[in-house]
Amino acid sequence: MKPLSEQELHNLAMNLVGHELEAAGFEFLGVNSKLGKNPQFVCLKDGNLHFIVVRPVPFPADPRVYDSALMEKIKTHALTFEARTYYAGVGLSPADNRNAPVCLNEPYIVDYEGLIEL
Repeated sequence: MKPLSEQELHNLAMNLVGHELEAAGFEFLGVNSKLGKNPQFVCLKDGNLHFIVVRPVPFPADPRVYDSALMEKIKTHALTFEARTYYAGVGLSPADNRNAPVCLNEPYIVDYEGLIEL
């Protein structure tokens, strides 16, 4: 079993959130999957611009808790574009041992309750 790298976990979280955004009618203007670059998604919906920061969160950390300083920085940047700002924390853990790392081609549990608007 090969544990997913930090980049692979980030991409998995982005894919999960991206599918939700697509289903909700968001139009993607920009997608950035590179670690350390924010926001991950710049979207348009109903004529409004949206900046969305996505983070994979390992168990047992709470995926709804975010880095306040980072999110304030993103929100300030978004306001210059009259954009709304969201955080999407995606909890990920293996299905058979929640304390182990998520591994390639193994079942996993997702703890995601949707976007948190700031």
